[in-house]
Amino acid sequence: MPGQITPMRLKSPKHWIWGELGYRCEKDIERIRRIKLATETEKPAKQVSTTAEAKKPQQYIWGLGRRKTAVARVRIAEGEGNVLINKRSVEDYFTEDEDRKSVYAPLEATDTRGQFNVWANVQGGGSTGQSGAVLLGIARALVKAEPDLESALRAGGYLTRDPRMVERKKYGQRGARRRFQFSKR
Repeated sequence: MPGQITPMRLKSPKHWIWGELGYRCEKDIERIRRIKLATETEKPAKQVSTTAEAKKPQQYIWGLGRRKTAVARVRIAEGEGNVLINKRSVEDYFTEDEDRKSVYAPLEATDTRGQFNVWANVQGGGSTGQSGAVLLGIARALVKAEPDLESALRAGGYLTRDPRMVERKKYGQRGARRRFQFSKR
């Protein structure tokens, strides 16, 4: 019958039909119909309050840090200077004072401790490796945020990845270098 849409089989396994735009897949035609309905019945935009307009979405800057087997994904944003590691404060997460100092070290070297909020997700390794990974992640994120800080961070050694890893145990030995006790007789 003329004017009626009849399905047709082509080489494609999908059903193709003749529509306003030529042969199309049934799903495509349904999608086009929905788009047309949405644009025709579009409602006017709601009035947005002035306080919502003043709030801009927070822009995060990411930095990845690694140390031994620990990996830290760090994001920073302008703020009051809050530092959270795995959704806990630095004081709660790291028990050793040296680990806490190493987390804050790149922020103090660049005098930006109160300017950025820091969120870090850390996995693997122990406390020393994790604090070193967070340090490198914060330093890399700071360089992305403000490239002028790179010279101060590089001078302090905060942008250098520490390549030292645990050496593997060898067969015929007790450890990586340690041999079994030698018995002469």
